[in-house]
Amino acid sequence: MHDIKFIRENPEAFDAGLKRRGLEVRSAELLAIDAERRRLMSEAQEIQARRNKAAKEIGAIKSKGGDASAIMAQVAADKEEEELKDAAAKILNLDLENALLEIPNLPASDVPDGKDETKNKLLRTSGEPPSFDFKPKAHDELGVGLGLMDFDAAAKLSGARFVVLKGALARLERALGAFMLNLHTGTNGYLEVNPPVLVKDTALYGTGQLPKFGDDLFRTEQGHWMIPTAEVPLTNLVSGEILDDAKLPIRMTALTNCFRSEAGAAGKDTRGMIRQHQFQKVELVSITTPEQSEEEHNRMLNCAEEVLKRLGLAYRVITLCTGDMGFSARKTYDIEVWLPAQNAYREISSCSNCGEFQALRMKARCRKAGEKTTRPVHTLNGSGLAVGRTLVAVLENYQQADGSIVVPEALKHYMGGLEVIKP
Repeated sequence: MHDIKFIRENPEAFDAGLKRRGLEVRSAELLAIDAERRRLMSEAQEIQARRNKAAKEIGAIKSKGGDASAIMAQVAADKEEEELKDAAAKILNLDLENALLEIPNLPASDVPDGKDETKNKLLRTSGEPPSFDFKPKAHDELGVGLGLMDFDAAAKLSGARFVVLKGALARLERALGAFMLNLHTGTNGYLEVNPPVLVKDTALYGTGQLPKFGDDLFRTEQGHWMIPTAEVPLTNLVSGEILDDAKLPIRMTALTNCFRSEAGAAGKDTRGMIRQHQFQKVELVSITTPEQSEEEHNRMLNCAEEVLKRLGLAYRVITLCTGDMGFSARKTYDIEVWLPAQNAYREISSCSNCGEFQALRMKARCRKAGEKTTRPVHTLNGSGLAVGRTLVAVLENYQQADGSIVVPEALKHYMGGLEVIKP
């Protein structure tokens, strides 16, 4: 969400940020609503002050036995007018809030401009893609060939975009999640949290999924929403809080199931595990002061990269352009892992700095020691990593000619010493 005070003071900068996002300018429209809202509020306050003064006059007249009916009639009329102006101001306030809730974050100054992913910029690559003396198979073909990945059974239970994993593949997915959590908590200093996966509307408004992206989510008949990522509950743990600067940054991680309707993904990745309605992900969330957030963003990216380094998977890091960033982000790095069967890099993590955008929606603030004034915290989130997509990458990169899968060294402990997954 945007601070209307910032827009009042920086209308040209606000509009310039929207233009970089490929959007129409909005400052004039927003400031017109704001000006009318403030005018009505000011007039209502003036009427209130007039009524207070009249009330004293009525008391003085009555104490002397005089007739105060005329003044009382005026006070009654003023009260009605004040209530009308208050009501009109509240409607405009709601209109302004709703308009602000639907405007995405403004991009940071160093984010590359561009309409779509073709203008994203390569930051770095790491590792060499493996070479095979046979044609590499896709992960779904490998999993089905092992007899441990069943899409038909999942379709019978739940429909398309679900999978049933069995035996060593189920354990491999569990191993990946445990490996990531242990790395982030033991080495990277994140606090493990086990949050609810059902949340209220307010949590999704806080992180920016609502009101614009309700179609991408699943909702229960009781009114709860199923989380699309643990970013939602983790970030909202500080909603409404005033945090001491000295206690920041707060770093949290969680392994949860995530749920997405994939409403806009018709025809995309219809086969396999790349794009599913239900998947596991290890999420990283940081709450920082404004001064810390840029450094924390780079740190978070490095923490996510370390997972792939330890798994021996080739990847690259991309800086997203203005037209490819998510709604709440001011800057995003994507990590893309190499998938041999696709002969391409595919996204496995997004690490985003949201600045104060989510904090303004959540009313999450911080305060320096000895000061009374507060300021919005900065929030950051990233995948560390998407477990299902990491499983896909392991299967494809560690496959052998006979369809078996070599277990990466970093995961052998979690697999009870198993070295190769065979049919």
